[in-house]
Amino acid sequence: MDAGDSGRQRRIYMDYAAGSPVDERVLEAMMPYFSELYGNPSSIHSSGRAPRSAIDGAREEVAALVNAGRKEELVFTSGGTEGNNLAVKGAALRARRKGRHVVTSATEHITIINIMKALQKDGFEVTSVPVDDEGFVDVGAVEDALREDTTVVSIMYANNEIGTLQPIDDIGELLSSRDSVFHVDAVAAAGKVPIDVQRSKIDLMTISSNDMYGPKGVGAVFVRDGTGLETIGQGGGQERGLRSGSENTPGIVGFGMAAELARSEMGAESERLTGLRDRLIKGITEGVEDCFLNGHSTKRLPNNANFRFRYVEGESMLLNLDMMGISVSSSSPCTSKSLLPSHVLLACGVPTEEAQSALQFTLGKGNTGEDVDYVVEVLPGIVSKLRSMSPFNPTTLEEMKSTAGHRDKKERHHHGH
Repeated sequence: MDAGDSGRQRRIYMDYAAGSPVDERVLEAMMPYFSELYGNPSSIHSSGRAPRSAIDGAREEVAALVNAGRKEELVFTSGGTEGNNLAVKGAALRARRKGRHVVTSATEHITIINIMKALQKDGFEVTSVPVDDEGFVDVGAVEDALREDTTVVSIMYANNEIGTLQPIDDIGELLSSRDSVFHVDAVAAAGKVPIDVQRSKIDLMTISSNDMYGPKGVGAVFVRDGTGLETIGQGGGQERGLRSGSENTPGIVGFGMAAELARSEMGAESERLTGLRDRLIKGITEGVEDCFLNGHSTKRLPNNANFRFRYVEGESMLLNLDMMGISVSSSSPCTSKSLLPSHVLLACGVPTEEAQSALQFTLGKGNTGEDVDYVVEVLPGIVSKLRSMSPFNPTTLEEMKSTAGHRDKKERHHHGH
């Protein structure tokens, strides 16, 4: 089952959160803006008109995806990282005369965590709200964290590692009567679950094209009318002066097409992926002993399944799966250069050694039921092989305990004389 007709090993990609292919229809929409319609959209002559019109059309599509009131409330960026910086730093710096207190959660994306550290160096105070063992933020804890001088609250829509969906509507409702700006990092969620900035009473929201089969290096921030932001980078005043620099016309056009496709196809695709996800969760948790699902069993992204395994290390499993033709992630791809265990799992109360055993499967358009069955067939053997080699498997741990106990007994006996 692991080889194709040609004798080559089959490749199964289940790391869509790290990078997803550009949809062919998206690529087709982008192509003319690389070579034929190459004018600068800020030019007032005829060569700039078609690119300007295409950017306006894309802005409408992205606005429709999140139900923004006006397309002008969307500001294009180079992706989620720049978007989060513009939104959170921009809002905090703009309101610093009113207060220097910001609230976030313990399981945010590394971008937000590092932005918070930068704000602290700048004299801001940060309150990080804890989560429960499934990664949920408690709305009451957010309310308790609010103060007179709280200017920004930043909570992600869905966790990029464990897939847990946060109670964004409830937090938005809580903040609607306060004088704090509500920012939501929706990079992991946009295009996978329906998002409505009106219903959720969101003031600022970050999304990215890459996470919905669009090109990498392009994203957007929804900036509700009346929400003040300080500009992070100075330049020629494009994107309402909030994000200067020549517009990435092909990227923006691709993002627009990706948003349009997500809006029309999300319902059916989410249902298909949820079925595959649940089949994967059932197969792995039933097929491997001492294996646990991270995050909530149902209130999670339709394509995300994140597990931890006792007595085995995540990276070894990842490398062994790779040898069997399966690509997955052992932690957030944005932090995988560090060997530290996932801050998200630690915040959920997972012991350090178990947090280092996490595997993240993120499914996408290219995955089938056969792919899931192959993973479920291959993984138990990999885990048991690695456990037999590990010094931390149950048998050796018992032996170590019993040896230690025997030694303690001897020492006590020795000291007794």
